[in-house]
Amino acid sequence: MKATLITSFKDITPEGGILELVVWRLPAAVPPCIHRYKYRAVFVVNGERVIGFDNERGKGDHCHRQGQEQPYQFTGVDQLVEDLMTEVERWRSEH
Repeated sequence: MKATLITSFKDITPEGGILELVVWRLPAAVPPCIHRYKYRAVFVVNGERVIGFDNERGKGDHCHRQGQEQPYQFTGVDQLVEDLMTEVERWRSEH
């Protein structure tokens, strides 16, 4: 079984930022994750990632908020989208 693209979305926001989401379903989990998804969700402003969620081999699920990296509890694609948009709205309200 090969990886299957679940969703891929890219848009330019009113303030000129880039909002992008890509999610793949994998045949096996990427350690140390226990789920079978590979994802990246990012909000970039002026060429700088200000919000990001991803998982990578050896690191697992984590998020980036204005230069700080923190663990992230991935529970599903819908929640990932909601978490990304919540963080984007929080950033917008602060800037």
